[in-house]
Amino acid sequence: MKKRYFPILLALAAAHLSFAEALPGTPASTNAPGADYPRILSDNRILFQIEAPNAQTIAFHTDKTYPASKDDKGIWTATTDPQVPGFHYYWLVIDDVRVNDPASETFYGTGKQTSGIEVPESGDAGAYYQTQNVPHGEIRERWYHSSVTEGPRRFFLYTPPGYDQSPDTRYPVLFLQHGGGEDERAWPIQGRVANIMDNLIAAGEAEPMLFVMERGYALRPGEEPIPFRMGPDVSMEELNRQMLKRFASFEAVILEDVIPLIDAKYRTIPDRHHRAIAGFSMGGFQAYMIGLQNLDTFASIGGLSGTGHFGTADIDPETYYGGVFADPDAFNEKMDLMFFGHGTHEPERMMDGFNAFHANLTRVGIDHVYFKSEGTGHEWLTERRNLRELAKRLFK
Repeated sequence: MKKRYFPILLALAAAHLSFAEALPGTPASTNAPGADYPRILSDNRILFQIEAPNAQTIAFHTDKTYPASKDDKGIWTATTDPQVPGFHYYWLVIDDVRVNDPASETFYGTGKQTSGIEVPESGDAGAYYQTQNVPHGEIRERWYHSSVTEGPRRFFLYTPPGYDQSPDTRYPVLFLQHGGGEDERAWPIQGRVANIMDNLIAAGEAEPMLFVMERGYALRPGEEPIPFRMGPDVSMEELNRQMLKRFASFEAVILEDVIPLIDAKYRTIPDRHHRAIAGFSMGGFQAYMIGLQNLDTFASIGGLSGTGHFGTADIDPETYYGGVFADPDAFNEKMDLMFFGHGTHEPERMMDGFNAFHANLTRVGIDHVYFKSEGTGHEWLTERRNLRELAKRLFK
C-alpha cells in the first residue's frame, strides 16, 4: 500500500474511535455481535435505535410502549424510563406490526421468539448469577419418547461440578418449571441456572443437586388444548378448574416419563426427601398442583411468583387438593420445605393473589418460607433471587 494512503486510513480510524466514544452508555450484553444498540445508560434507561427510512411509525415496547422519533437520515430513536436490572423481553412495533429487533439476540418468551435485553445490576449485586472463577457444572440436553404424548419431548438437565468425576456420588433432584409463554430453555438461558448453582455450591451455600427443566405443556393423542380464559366474567373457581384440567397431561409426563427416566439414567437419590418441584408463575401453579397431589413423590415444593390457588378466596383445608391441609401438623411433619416467593412490584391482580395465598397458608397453619424480592416485578430478576433463596434451603 502506498504511503500516501496512510494519513487517510489514520483519519478514518480516528473518526471511528471518536464516534464510538461519543455514543452514550454501553451496548447491552444481549445485543447481536457488533451491534451498538440498544444501549444501557448510566441510570438504567435503555436507548433504542433502528434505521428504517420508509417506516411511517415505530415504537419500542419494554415495560410499556415508547414511541420513537425519526431524524433526517431515517434513523428512529427512543429512550425508556429507568428499568429494573435483570432480563426483559422487548419488541418493536413498525407501522402497527410487532417485530423483533435485528440488533438483539432473541429468546423464547411471550409465546414466540422475542428480543431480549439484560440490564446489569450495579456493583456486586448480580454477581451470584454471573460467570465466576469457580468449578462449573453443565447444562445437558436430553430428547426422549414420551409414553404419554406418544411423541418426542426434550428436557434440559443441570449437573453440578464434579458429576462425571464422582461416579459413586448420587444427587437430589429439583424439577424446575418455566413460566407461561416460555419453554424448557427459559431457566437455562434467561434464568442463569448454571451460574447461580455453580456459585452457590462453590460458596458452600447450596447442596450439589440435579435440575430437570421440562416443557410445561403436554397433550395426549387426540386431546384438545384447553384455552386459558381470564376476565371479569370468569370466576377464580372456574380458573382453578381450567388450570387443573389444562395441566393433567403434563403431570402425567412428569410422573410417568421424566422421573423414571431421570432415576434410571442419572445418579439420583430416588426417594421423596431428595426430590423437589418448583416453578415460575404458571410453573409455580404446576409445582403446587403436582407436588400436593403426589406427596409420596415430593417432599419439597416451591412457588416462584406462582401459587397453588388463583384468587383471594379462603382455602378450605378440608377440600383443597383432596384435604391435603386438613391436618396441618401431619402435613408439616411430612414436608421438608414449602417455599413461596414473589416480587414487591408484581402486577396488582397477582399481588392480591400472592398476599392471599401467603395469608391462607398462615391461617391454615402450613409451615412455609416466605420471601419477597424488593423492588422487582413479574420478571427474571425476581426469579433469579427466588431460585437463590430456594436452592439454599433445599435438601439440607
